[in-house]
Amino acid sequence: MTTSLMHDLVPAFAAARTIEYPWMDDAGAATYLDHASTGAIPRRGAAALERYARLRHRPQELQAEHFFPVLARSRELAARLIGASAREIALTTNTTHGLNLAAFALPLEAGDVVLMPDGEFPANVFPWLVRARRTGATVVRLPLVDGVPEEAALLQAIATHPRVRGVAVSWVSFWSGARLDLAAIGAACRARGAWFTVDAIQGLGALPLDVKAAGIDVLACGAQKWLQSPWGTAFAYVRDELVTQLEPPVVGWMATEGSEDLGAMCHYREDWFGDARRFEQITLPMQDFAAMNESLALFLELDPHAVAAHIAALGDQAVAWVDAHPHVRLVTPRARAQRAGVLAFVPPDVAGTSARLRAAGVMHSVREGCVRLSPHWYTTPAAFARALDLLDA
Repeated sequence: MTTSLMHDLVPAFAAARTIEYPWMDDAGAATYLDHASTGAIPRRGAAALERYARLRHRPQELQAEHFFPVLARSRELAARLIGASAREIALTTNTTHGLNLAAFALPLEAGDVVLMPDGEFPANVFPWLVRARRTGATVVRLPLVDGVPEEAALLQAIATHPRVRGVAVSWVSFWSGARLDLAAIGAACRARGAWFTVDAIQGLGALPLDVKAAGIDVLACGAQKWLQSPWGTAFAYVRDELVTQLEPPVVGWMATEGSEDLGAMCHYREDWFGDARRFEQITLPMQDFAAMNESLALFLELDPHAVAAHIAALGDQAVAWVDAHPHVRLVTPRARAQRAGVLAFVPPDVAGTSARLRAAGVMHSVREGCVRLSPHWYTTPAAFARALDLLDA
């Protein structure tokens, strides 16, 4: 990285970028702005994957430390990241698992209503639709306004709908980048005695989170995007008071007390773990969680609040750029409190703009008629400025 670009990052970020992503300094290297699709695994995580690949090639070298201690550390790191305890964390392989856990374990009855904004990612819609059909409940999707959820309407519906029983939201919209005030929604849910479920995959890693302060009952988060971990790594948070009230909707063979004793497995007692391990489905991909541990440790070293501040500043840069380029519309809300790292733009020619970005080596996505840029902690303002300029022909 040139000296001028190094000055675009705080020293801790610049040093970590040099160590973890040396390829970014190569001549002609791509500008990676697609973390809302797939995160770039840091070098330390890639090394963990390579270590496990070698061990699987020579499995006689595998030791006890390569198995359950890795998963225990994953629960601890995920808990630290969201202000929870390790006993409230269930490791999963995708966000969808955690959302199905919420939809099929939380109690719903005929006539109950689950509220959500329209425009949700399908993984947070289909489980609720199926559960509603099986129980006689109803899913109510609240309309978007100018392409983003109307938070005031959601809060009003929570307060006034006579049969509201649950609320399911994405913290950050996968396509518009609109961010919801989880603490406000959580407080409204508590006031009504409604369950509060959050899909956090597009927020966590770009923003810090305290699940206790937000009043969340169940949270689901894949780690392959903003948390820059392998595919097949994810976790669910279940509020401690709820854990022992809920039965696993899908049962894993190591969900019960004593199941870690591999020498005595045929007791078949339905004594579920008293923590969120009751919701896990072993066998989990140990090598991928070992790499996730490296990524989460890196985030904690860099400080999630510092990461969020850098990403917010890049969002400010995008807002200022759009003000100077009226041909391009910013769908993502302009206020910092209403956005995270996903930035959605509508240029005059979406397909042509996407092709121009690709030709220039700017990795991005197109979602719901928007060009989506999603920078991260190692994205320099100079590199981001060059990508923004490509949005306007």
